[in-house]
Amino acid sequence: MKNIRRLTIMIAAIFVLSCSLDEVVDPNQPSLEGVVGDASLQNLNLLAQGLEARAVNSWGGFITATGSIARELYDFNASDPTTTETLIGKDGVVLTGSEPQLTGTMFGRYQAVKSTDFILDAVERSEISEAQKSGFRGLALTFKGFMLLDVLELLGDNGVRVDIADPENLGPFLGRAEGFQAIRDFLDQGFAELQGAEFTFQFSSGYEGFDTPATFAQFNRAIAARVAVRQGDYAGALTLLNDSFLELSDANLGIGPKRIYAQGGTELLNPIFKAPQQSGDQLIVHNRFIDDIQAGDTRINKFRLRDDPVARDGLNGTHEINVYESVTSPIDHIRNEELILIYAEANIQEGNLTDAVDALNIIRNAYGLGDYAGAVDEASLIDEMLYNRAYSLYAEGHAMFDLRRYNRLNDTFLPIDRPGDIIHTQFPIPPFEVQ
Repeated sequence: MKNIRRLTIMIAAIFVLSCSLDEVVDPNQPSLEGVVGDASLQNLNLLAQGLEARAVNSWGGFITATGSIARELYDFNASDPTTTETLIGKDGVVLTGSEPQLTGTMFGRYQAVKSTDFILDAVERSEISEAQKSGFRGLALTFKGFMLLDVLELLGDNGVRVDIADPENLGPFLGRAEGFQAIRDFLDQGFAELQGAEFTFQFSSGYEGFDTPATFAQFNRAIAARVAVRQGDYAGALTLLNDSFLELSDANLGIGPKRIYAQGGTELLNPIFKAPQQSGDQLIVHNRFIDDIQAGDTRINKFRLRDDPVARDGLNGTHEINVYESVTSPIDHIRNEELILIYAEANIQEGNLTDAVDALNIIRNAYGLGDYAGAVDEASLIDEMLYNRAYSLYAEGHAMFDLRRYNRLNDTFLPIDRPGDIIHTQFPIPPFEVQ
């Protein structure tokens, strides 16, 4: 039998822990016991709210992992030496799959995936209307694909396990291409369910404008477009964008569903925000982002000059991250700015270079750069597109995968910070996995 010994324990723990909360109504960690025994509309609504909350978990580790490997940032964290050693490949050290940034991300994502399985199972035993059932299925399938995408991105060619419905008989690992297709299939199934669906549950304020089946379906198509470019399906990405919330004219770059953070109770804090100028636990901007930014690019404001440069373990930096204002600042799941950049990338790859330039100019003008004046050919526009993705989506979990799919996640394109450092391209499957 193929299984993940630790993941099996993890899933069982999720179930047991959730059942132990039966007496407490908490939308961030709702009980599953009632749903298992009684798939009422009220219980399903609680599960839906809990799924949104679980989709926020473990974001800090994901950003530290991807940002460190892509030389976006250093996590100067005195309590975790992996951030300046293993992740940066100090003295040629390789990743083992036991890194907390990987295992924490996998725990968080599979916890959310398990919640989607509970919802899908409970819906089949409920007595609600077909439109309401479709609403829950559309929600669950969208999040299932969305959550699994992060796991596959980290593991790369090592693939992803998408079937964890039965903790005693987990599905096999799918290869990279199969994994992307499975994720795309979940999203497509979710989109189909959302047509004519009814939502009975409430989202947090992070989904304002995306809290109906029709508008949530636009979010679904946006995530599917992200998957399509990872697959190299650029024509498909353009088609998907037509049904997303992409806005090119009078574009509001910030529109999109967001992760919400708050203080107090069981709420989570924004894991990327750090108090300005503090020593110790701080996210430091890799010097290449300071050295390579174009003159006049106002995205320089994402980097705060430190009063004193900092150094740790042979690494150093002059700036710290200034992307979020406070511990309660929301973090985008996906926003119009990324969709415009996906549109530009897909058009470059499809040979529609004028459309690509027009899209890139939306981004450039938003940040004070003016229209693109370089060569209008595929290679030049790929460079321009990647430049804008690097600064527009800084510390949002994209750089590692952008560089990798363009064969730039290597020492030809990235600096070696210390003699002997190596650049990783993917995480291995954790050692507790048995394939």
